[in-house]
Amino acid sequence: MNDPGDDTLDGLIDRLERAAEQLRSGELSSDAAASLVEDCAILATRTGAELDRRARAAVEEPLPGQDTLL
Repeated sequence: MNDPGDDTLDGLIDRLERAAEQLRSGELSSDAAASLVEDCAILATRTGAELDRRARAAVEEPLPGQDTLL
């Protein structure tokens, strides 16, 4: 969870999946689990922002076959 530079959608999803595995394992102390949950909230926010960015970019691109009229 210490790779803040990996903000690609796949990277964020991988980090969330690894965090979920750690939480499910039950091997974390309560403090470590609480910290990991906070990290997950941050990752979820970044993931949502990346999805919003992609959605806005997709709206700006014309649909296939929809050329600009002169």
